[in-house]
Amino acid sequence: MAVTVDERPPSVSQRRSINARAVLRNRWRQLTSMRTALVLLFLLALAAVPGALLPQRNLNTQAVDAYIAARPVLGPVMDTLELFDVFGSFWFTAVYVLLFLSLIGCLTPRLVEHAKSLRAQPVRVPRNLMRLPLHHRGELPGSPEKIMGEITQHLKGWRTALRPEPNGVLTLSAEKGYTREAGNLLFHFSLIGLLVAIAIGKLFGYEGSVIVIADNGPGFCNTSPAIYDSFRTGNSTDGTGLEPFCIRVKDFTADYLDNGQAKMFTSNISYQTADDITAGTWRDFQLQVNEPLRLGDERVYLTGHGYAPEFTVTFPDGQSRTEALQFRPDDATTFLSSGALRFDPPGGTYATADERRRGQIAIEGLFAPTAQFNGTLLSSRFPELVDPAVAVDIYKGDTGLDTGIPQSIFSLNKEMINQGRLVKQDRVNLRPGESTTLSDGTVVRFDGAKEFANLQVGYDPAQRWVLVFAITMMTGLLISLVITRRRVWFRVHPGEHGASRVHMGGLARTDHAGWGPEFQTLRSQIWPPTTSSDSETHDRETV
Repeated sequence: MAVTVDERPPSVSQRRSINARAVLRNRWRQLTSMRTALVLLFLLALAAVPGALLPQRNLNTQAVDAYIAARPVLGPVMDTLELFDVFGSFWFTAVYVLLFLSLIGCLTPRLVEHAKSLRAQPVRVPRNLMRLPLHHRGELPGSPEKIMGEITQHLKGWRTALRPEPNGVLTLSAEKGYTREAGNLLFHFSLIGLLVAIAIGKLFGYEGSVIVIADNGPGFCNTSPAIYDSFRTGNSTDGTGLEPFCIRVKDFTADYLDNGQAKMFTSNISYQTADDITAGTWRDFQLQVNEPLRLGDERVYLTGHGYAPEFTVTFPDGQSRTEALQFRPDDATTFLSSGALRFDPPGGTYATADERRRGQIAIEGLFAPTAQFNGTLLSSRFPELVDPAVAVDIYKGDTGLDTGIPQSIFSLNKEMINQGRLVKQDRVNLRPGESTTLSDGTVVRFDGAKEFANLQVGYDPAQRWVLVFAITMMTGLLISLVITRRRVWFRVHPGEHGASRVHMGGLARTDHAGWGPEFQTLRSQIWPPTTSSDSETHDRETV
């Protein structure tokens, strides 16, 4: 029966399909090579550099706005390139995803090959063992079968394969150190797991910062993002359904060195979990830097502190208001701080809403925990609360509280001042207990200052897995560095007068493995020093 073969050339569409598959296959091979994985890992580290050098919007929006305002030309371009949101940018995400694909595509074939090597027998004995870096030859009494049995007893823990050769010759192949590749794979797959766990934490976690004045007051409860001064959620959560807990700050203590550098921050707090809120009980905890309060998957960190000056404003009708509000530390060394307070008159002080609005009091200025005056200019010489004082401007008028326009808690609305709706009444330096009286009889008294704690609440559902993968990654790295992959071979020839000629050779799978002493130990076990034989040993690693 005749067979016909279709020798027609492929059509244009078929050639295009073949070319497209070839291009995709080549690109996939390039992406999944170890060289590409290393390049992507380097690019990921390089891409993280702007996130460390530039202010990030998710951490400090005001710093980003100030950075852009100071660079009207370059700032908007950098913002378009998402340099102020590095870890959520499209280009960082692209490198991140490509690294995932490269690692998975690179490691999966290696895992398959390692599984095959575990099932395969050790390789056959080389033809000439004398060419190996480590080798030895000599004679041993007994038949080849007897000698091979004795050698096998010295190779416990080695994978062995006994093979016969012509003329009664026996060969033995032995390998050890397969765990090295297992440790290497464990390290790389743990790295993938670590990256996945971090990504899950960023997707489903949240992070919020809140300032709590240390006076054992109401504190805050983790019920809504609105209670936080700054709040950032992952891409797959909106901040609803927060795990309820409440925190009160009893006190704050900062230990300083003689040069003013902070040595340790400590804050005694009380907290309630969901069950405690129902029962109405509080638990005590001492919060320190790097020693967070852990409530399930939530962590409460002590990240900073500052001072909240307290003022009492007594209006002409005798009613008064007292308020303490945090000031922003402008000098991290001396904690010279700036801020502003706004006082709305109590009900009944003024007859109409317009009079009440024009009777608001605003205070803006500087606070020094350890005051130092140069004439009337205030500065601070130490960050500890030793000799507090303020230098403030006092205003009266419409502070803008009723306009609904967002304002900074650290400064007054300059437009209100420029429009004459908020008029300066006095500029004064005050120490605790001192006061000043305005022209309409309003008394402004500086009562002192309280310390506040800056708390950061973070939720990461994958934090335990991050720890697990970090531990397994370091374990795999240690295994791959400590364990050596090595092979040893024996060939036994039948000899005369009841003796056999034995050739022994060894080879490490890695350069400069340094397993020569182990080879010599094994040799001395097979050829004890009391054995009388004509032997020859070479160690090319030590020559």
